[in-house]
Amino acid sequence: MSAPARPPEGRATSPGEDVAQRQEGSPVSTGDKRIAIAGAGIGGLAAGLALLKQGFDVDIYEQAAELGEVGAGVQISPNGTRLLQAWGLGDAMFELGTQTKGKEIRVWNTADANRYLELGAASVSKYGAPYLTFHRADLHALLLDAVRREKRDAIHLNAAFASLETADGGAQMRLASGRTVRADVLIGADGVHSKVRQSLFGADRPRFTGCMAWRGLIEADRLPASINRTGGVSWLGPTAHVLTYPIRKGRMLNFIGMVDRADWTVESWNARGTIEECLRDFQGWHEDVIAMIERIEVPYKWALIVRDTLPVWVRGHVALLGDACHSTLPFMAQGANMALEDAMVLGRCLRRTPGDLPAALASYERMRVERTTRIVNESAAQITRVHAPVLAEAGSARDHIQREWEPHRVEDRYDWVYGYDAIEQPFA
Repeated sequence: MSAPARPPEGRATSPGEDVAQRQEGSPVSTGDKRIAIAGAGIGGLAAGLALLKQGFDVDIYEQAAELGEVGAGVQISPNGTRLLQAWGLGDAMFELGTQTKGKEIRVWNTADANRYLELGAASVSKYGAPYLTFHRADLHALLLDAVRREKRDAIHLNAAFASLETADGGAQMRLASGRTVRADVLIGADGVHSKVRQSLFGADRPRFTGCMAWRGLIEADRLPASINRTGGVSWLGPTAHVLTYPIRKGRMLNFIGMVDRADWTVESWNARGTIEECLRDFQGWHEDVIAMIERIEVPYKWALIVRDTLPVWVRGHVALLGDACHSTLPFMAQGANMALEDAMVLGRCLRRTPGDLPAALASYERMRVERTTRIVNESAAQITRVHAPVLAEAGSARDHIQREWEPHRVEDRYDWVYGYDAIEQPFA
């Protein structure tokens, strides 16, 4: 794969530029304000980096004994990469990320193709930032290194959140070890099963969609030449679909196969399946799909669960971020991007009014709830486009794809997502 073209510098004028330099002045110093973050995943690290860049003292508390991410891919669209650039990570993101050429649709059993979205240089030209794909571990390491450059000892391991406690003029949490942590603000970035969310708003009501996902990585040099290694490909079928895209400069292909199945309801990225079971779910599919499944290193099973969107993320000095408040189905590839956006907006709001932190958190909530709710809802609605009975027959499949991926419909579906700039959004 050829080296990616670098985007125009735009708003990020140099790799080390601090985004705070381009924002409103603050009448109150941020350096004496301590922020505690529960969770050191992509969202928690992004929030930590954004707040450290704004001058806050940040500590991140992670339940795991060591840091790492599952072996899976993640897509960072222009609304996310523009933020990595603004945090001074432009060069590093190009070194670790893969700039794909575009996206195409293929019919599940015939491989008939239809290109529907140009990326690469076209993404930079249209949206002002690139579209990159990553191994999740690489993106996680990128953010972790950036946080530690800002504050070497910011990360605390074996530090699981246990409960919220009353604190006048701040936030206080008790860890599973019994230790109490007090901060001016607590951010719950502890993922889809967030204990901070449950402490604030009670137990959630997860609902199984009737759909599960297979995830795995494939070494690209083991694949037949007919398989696209340079862009994203969605194979659409009547009751399932497959998404693939390159990571690590095309050396690996990320595979996600989503299938209607009611017998697997475990919401975990670490549950192993078998190649044989995955093949049974895709019987009758094109030989290229079968070839990919046969070469998956380790297939993981993941039940697709939905939760009602939260209209409220904040209570006093405590706020939620990322999957903790807007977990989403993967059909628009926006989970990680929304977390990056949250982090940027949170940092801007807290820097703007550090003398009134509850008001700053309320502003953050107002700026983010409508957009994230729309993404969650439209992601859920996408399933009817990619799992459709009309895809069973070649003629009706062609009509369905031509209608649903007509250029204006594609623009309506994606432009408002990719063109969003969390750095420039007006305060609310």
